[in-house]
Amino acid sequence: MSLKQSLRRSTLVVTLALAAGGAWARSAITMASTTSTEQSGLFGHLLPQFSKATGIAVKVVALGTGQAIDSARRGDADLLFVHDQLAEEKFVADGFAAKRYPVMYNDFVVVGPKADPAGVRGKDIVAALQKIAAANAPFISRGDKSGTHAAELRYWSQAGLAAAKGRGYRECGCGMGPALNIGASSNGYVLADRGTWLSFKNQGELAVLVEGDTRLLNQYGVMVVSQAKHPHVKARQAQRFVDWIVSPAGQAVIASYKIGGEQLFFPNAGR
Repeated sequence: MSLKQSLRRSTLVVTLALAAGGAWARSAITMASTTSTEQSGLFGHLLPQFSKATGIAVKVVALGTGQAIDSARRGDADLLFVHDQLAEEKFVADGFAAKRYPVMYNDFVVVGPKADPAGVRGKDIVAALQKIAAANAPFISRGDKSGTHAAELRYWSQAGLAAAKGRGYRECGCGMGPALNIGASSNGYVLADRGTWLSFKNQGELAVLVEGDTRLLNQYGVMVVSQAKHPHVKARQAQRFVDWIVSPAGQAVIASYKIGGEQLFFPNAGR
């Protein structure tokens, strides 16, 4: 092979490689999501299987739900996957997505010191918060406008304690993992999503104390960001993710994710 032919062949290989890389980049989408889906390990299990099925890569920006929604409103994401149904429905009503698709659920739990000095152990989330406030027990709130924080504030309100949560109440302005770390180091109480709790490695003297209240149900939804609002959004590729995750194949992948034999999320597409 002549030098000229060799150079021509090398140029062709590089051009094809660049074209393939460009096609991959064009098919990649950005998802704004909540920290619980990331920190629980679900996306590490789920997204490779979606990419294998479709050839579409997904970049996750994990934030508190409020911040994730704000990011999607600005057009900084193609897809929104969060867990604050009221805020999600407003996102749709404001024209930032055509539809909210229910995807899965798990639940919130209150974790705290195994000795349970405030005596909250049981099923009733409202009674538990009332006891924590009365005892001035340490309670670590995420305080970050996340879906978990929004749920927590609803429970305090239902307990009649929106403005008076006890002297032990602290907001960390942080994600679920850091809040649990603070709870573990201070023997405090924390409202957590079960998925992050099960994957949390530094449980220390903490244990699940309150669970099973129907008010603790934690629903997740997914939305494609509107191209009418943000023309650059990769709506077609984002819709493929939605179609896959609500399909029997995607729902089965969600159901198959377990830690220590315990299922973290339960599929509920179409419900």
